[in-house]
Amino acid sequence: MGFNCGIVGLPNVGKSTLFNALTQSAAADAQNYPFCTIEPNTGHVVVPDTTLLELAKTVNAAKIIPTQLEIVDIAGLVKGASTGEGLGNKFLGNILSTDAIIHVVRCFENDDIVHVNGKIDPIADIETIETELALADIESLEKQIKNLEKKAHGQDKEAIKLLADASVIKKGLEFGTPARKSGVDASPFNLLTAKPVIYVCNVDEESAATGNKYSNLVKEKIGSDSPVLIISSKIEMEIAQIVDQNERKMFLDELGLNESGLDKVIKTGYETLGLQTFYTVGPKEAHAWTITRGMTAPQAAGKIHTDFEKGFIRAEIISPSDWLELGGELAVKEAGKMRTVGRDYVMQDGDICHFLFNN
Repeated sequence: MGFNCGIVGLPNVGKSTLFNALTQSAAADAQNYPFCTIEPNTGHVVVPDTTLLELAKTVNAAKIIPTQLEIVDIAGLVKGASTGEGLGNKFLGNILSTDAIIHVVRCFENDDIVHVNGKIDPIADIETIETELALADIESLEKQIKNLEKKAHGQDKEAIKLLADASVIKKGLEFGTPARKSGVDASPFNLLTAKPVIYVCNVDEESAATGNKYSNLVKEKIGSDSPVLIISSKIEMEIAQIVDQNERKMFLDELGLNESGLDKVIKTGYETLGLQTFYTVGPKEAHAWTITRGMTAPQAAGKIHTDFEKGFIRAEIISPSDWLELGGELAVKEAGKMRTVGRDYVMQDGDICHFLFNN
């Protein structure tokens, strides 16, 4: 698995339509009424990787295993969701299991698709969702603070530190500052607002390349705090029906688009979460693995199997450019371009690895 994202937003902003398009499926019911998504739908998307395909060809790999993006379509939230309004805070819990949040904002006009608040106002929509996430976090922190206070009275040093951090985060949330911007480590508290957010402005087809007045408002509000993507769910649905890659490119070119919404989401997700890829290549399979930037060779080995990390001895590393230029592992070894690295080696994006370990 690469990483997973939860799609959130108000009802009828195009979340399920976008989910269907990105996962190239009809798993979610994208009908025109609030709360049509009752249970969170989960879809898996293969991350496009031309390097993996080229590496697989050199060894005639029997299996090619790319990394994946998991997308969870979560029911539309409304004002009061944190206290049970709409379908309640059950859905806030579904977000906790994701690595990042894709916040879909309605930036299109269509009289045939009702807006839950009766008007198109992307800034108000964003504030509604952010408020509900913050309120849910405050409730969670209040419970955690009570438990930490008991431990802190017993002079538990870790509890004292966590209690101080929790108080800072809670105060910030009460003034509209998400946990991820609190200035302290929010990871121990498992909070919704600690997760990175990718804002997706769902625009009309005519605005897919340049955006519109609504998406401009969103960009102005968010600034450099989080990525803001311009995507048309309708166009993504059309792209999803085009299998031939050349035809797909022609379609995008005609619309003045450099890439599909899926490619935008994947690329932005990797950048936002600080992810990179390494490969294992052989006749049986060519496999892409996703890790966090800064991971060492043993930690990367552990992504394949925990025994690989525990018994790690060393790793043999080849760059994909050397592999493809020289024609495979043997030629790279003969050219003296294969590196042997130890436990302290920090993985580089695209490394081709062979791990040696003790059983």
